[in-house]
Amino acid sequence: MRVVLAEDLFLLRDGLSRTLQEHGFEVVAAVDNGPALLRALHEERPDVAVVDIRLPPTFTDEGLQAALEARRLRPAFPVLILSQYVDQLYAHELLAGGEGAVGYLLKDRVTHTAQFVDAVRSVASGGTVMDPQVIARLLARSDARGTTAELTAREHDVLELMAEGRSNAAIMHTLHISESAVAKHTASIFAKLRIEASADDNRRVLAVLAYLKR
Repeated sequence: MRVVLAEDLFLLRDGLSRTLQEHGFEVVAAVDNGPALLRALHEERPDVAVVDIRLPPTFTDEGLQAALEARRLRPAFPVLILSQYVDQLYAHELLAGGEGAVGYLLKDRVTHTAQFVDAVRSVASGGTVMDPQVIARLLARSDARGTTAELTAREHDVLELMAEGRSNAAIMHTLHISESAVAKHTASIFAKLRIEASADDNRRVLAVLAYLKR
């Protein structure tokens, strides 16, 4: 699997490159600025990009804008954002297309190699991987406008886990409830949010995220 990596800090960029290579990825470009990232995405056409949002020259949103441009040219191109910051606007822009194959992890909350490698593989295969703190911000933003106000506390818990990409079985084990209870809560969530339920977990998560980002 071919990866483009964008991170301005040399030691972190080098460490991430080595980690990916040790786990079977081919790092076709490892860059430290926005223009170089955009060139690499166009020229190398990788399978997935791991991108820091804030890159030189302005340290604002060069990484995000390059990733969004790549997704405009290649719909559903897999992008994993690895950032120090939780920003609702960035999460909103990343999810705006609704195609999936996106992730948003916080650097200081990635605590082991498997967590990072699994996230890259999941996003590359079309999955959605979101740090719980990012999900909490999206939910808080949504609650402030009343969109999830009808949900019960347990439904809110289930929705957070759904938005993290968890299957029904994983939700069942995490919340220590029965499979039938998960199905009941899921059906209720979709009914209250006016989203048609789907047997496809990834489509279900994307529908929830697409609703929450509005």
